Amino acid sequence: MSARKAWVSSHTLHRHGLLVALCLVSSFVLAQEVAYQPVTREELRVSQQAGPLEWKVLVDAVNLGGTETRIAELTFNTSYVGEPHTHDAIEIFYVLSGRFGHNVNGVPAVLEAGEIGICRPGDTIIHSVEGDEPAVVLTIWLPGGAFAPLHVP
Repeated sequence: MSARKAWVSSHTLHRHGLLVALCLVSSFVLAQEVAYQPVTREELRVSQQAGPLEWKVLVDAVNLGGTETRIAELTFNTSYVGEPHTHDAIEIFYVLSGRFGHNVNGVPAVLEAGEIGICRPGDTIIHSVEGDEPAVVLTIWLPGGAFAPLHVP
């Protein structure tokens, strides 16, 4: 494995809220002139139907006012079949529940609740569900336009 680890244990990160706060603060610093627009629970954009991958967008251009970051809660159902892919952004995963297969550049790992996976731009990534329950993952993209199904025109 390279010097850059694919995951960090929950013992290293005291609270997942710290990660979200850091991403939001960095986003607001980058977009200081844009006013934040809160989104109510009813306004969150969610996937339209149950499927192998469901999502709930928490932060993106609609409520942030810019594309500096996007944060979503992704649910990888047990029927999910991952395909190799890349992004042009940093992608950070924080596992909320389940067992999340996280293969980066051919190095496999299984992340469990409280663990983090990180991908850099250009990394080849394959996600999977490891076990008989869905993997629910808080996912952060920096910058925020990296995941096409969550793209907001």
